[in-house]
Amino acid sequence: MTMKDSIAIIYKLYKLQTKELFKQLAKLFLFYKEKKVFLANSNQKRFELGQDYPCLLDRTKTTGFDPHYLYHVAWACRKIVAINPSKHIDISSSLNFCANVSAIVPTEFYDFRPADICLDGLVCKSANILDLPHEDNSVESLSCMHVVEHIGLGRYGDSIDYNGDLKAIRELKRVLRADGSLIFVVPISATPEIEFNAHRKYSFEQVMDLFAEFKLIEHALVTDEHQFVINPEPQLYQAQHYGCGCFWFKKR
Repeated sequence: MTMKDSIAIIYKLYKLQTKELFKQLAKLFLFYKEKKVFLANSNQKRFELGQDYPCLLDRTKTTGFDPHYLYHVAWACRKIVAINPSKHIDISSSLNFCANVSAIVPTEFYDFRPADICLDGLVCKSANILDLPHEDNSVESLSCMHVVEHIGLGRYGDSIDYNGDLKAIRELKRVLRADGSLIFVVPISATPEIEFNAHRKYSFEQVMDLFAEFKLIEHALVTDEHQFVINPEPQLYQAQHYGCGCFWFKKR
């Protein structure tokens, strides 16, 4: 890769304004300066020199992370430890969550796009959330996180259905046994919205109404400001544009 190629890639991928573009160009020039110094000191020749692979965005003051997917997965793992089930069933949630939870309890992951993963304690199977392969009232511990908001919008190749989320929730309720636990996560907003075809956003009141017959054990919120709050007051949910609502329900 030449310097000219690198400049073209930066311009094409990031489409930065002039000021930002010059910042990235400065980083690129530093990259080649440091490469020259590095090669000047490489007298041992322990490695063949491969193609350039400029990583220009990693010199940050803090380590970045996705607040929604770090906090809700960490919270859910802790809830599974508290529930301590004999087996956990997950419907299409984060694979990182399933991989980690499977070290704690045998876990089955279901998605209509099955994952080809080989780990002790984790079984990945194909299933449609609108027609789960489980008997009524049979599942002790169930999770469905950052999933329902997508159902029926076609984003992942599923059929278009305005009420797809309601049908998915109906299936979750059907398979969960009495006193079984459901870990449920969706985007939260002051005003319920559909941002087609990405996702739906729910109000706190909507979620409570959808699971009115269930007992709420604990809830948590990742706020727009990336704060993680356990059992917040409802008013905090109402102040969000795109928060992450985490709910631990038990079926009565």
